[in-house]
Amino acid sequence: MKAVLSKVVGGPETLVIEDVPVPTPGKGQVLVQVKACGVNYPDVLIIQDMYQFKPPRPFSPGGEVAGIVSAVGEGVAHVKPGDRVLASTGNGGMAEYCLAPAHGVMPIPEGMPFEEAAAFLMTYGTSYYAIKDRGDPKPGEKLLVLGAAGGVGIAAVELGKAMGLEVIAACSSQEKVDFCLSKGADKGLVYERELDRDGQKKFSDDIKAVSGGGVDIIYDGVGGNYAEPAVRAMNWEGRFLVIGFPAGIPKLPLNLTLLKSCDVRGVFWGAAVARDPKAHQQNVKELFDLYKAGKIRPHVSNTYPMEQAADAIRELQDRKAQGKVVVTM
Repeated sequence: MKAVLSKVVGGPETLVIEDVPVPTPGKGQVLVQVKACGVNYPDVLIIQDMYQFKPPRPFSPGGEVAGIVSAVGEGVAHVKPGDRVLASTGNGGMAEYCLAPAHGVMPIPEGMPFEEAAAFLMTYGTSYYAIKDRGDPKPGEKLLVLGAAGGVGIAAVELGKAMGLEVIAACSSQEKVDFCLSKGADKGLVYERELDRDGQKKFSDDIKAVSGGGVDIIYDGVGGNYAEPAVRAMNWEGRFLVIGFPAGIPKLPLNLTLLKSCDVRGVFWGAAVARDPKAHQQNVKELFDLYKAGKIRPHVSNTYPMEQAADAIRELQDRKAQGKVVVTM
């Protein structure tokens, strides 16, 4: 089979495509014939050895796939060869076949395209766990989403609306804000791509102005110099959700949390899934219900063939994606 491989540490330009043996599923594993692989920001990091997990090389990036079950290992009973599924793999997804742990494989709704299925679990799973389980949302509260036009960001916009929140989308361009408004955001604002201290103060003032005084939940998928001004615009007992750091790991003055009696809450969805698989399964069921009800739907903004997988990862690296990018096999 053909696979996209990271053989040396580096950016997307270091990836190669080679023939490798088709793996055999062991106990508790499922072999999936991959039809589509979602691209996520961890793919940008993992090939540079900058992610929490560092798989031994050579390895294929790609942590979520959709396809057809080819074979199952010992002890796997909930899926069988021929089933249409999505799967969380951690890595290995940018290949014609990949192995997935049985607990990370689940059938997809009838009629769900593979491209949408491959763009579903990591973004909606992360954002649902973040807002529902870590954000403790109450109907009518104000949710600010930083980096709202990206994969997890636009999922947060849709889910916030589905939960009855007032959603404010913050993005680096008006084009991206308009995209978020078309996906259900109530309001939007544009921030500069680089913020100095004056820019941070303006950003905080802009958040307060557009929200009518402040926000209750901040979904920060950007980090960098955007975190502190966002917290400064937070309401009393607000919740700041730490999602990711494409703009850098922020430094936050802790006196702000005292002044606002607010919480800073980490969101590590992958670890949460491993620690509490039953809660994860319930969340996925609820997400599929929302999908079938038409309240959420992955926005696949770009698809690339396997031969252009490096370009797909580069699109996320350059922060150009609106919605989700998918590699097809």
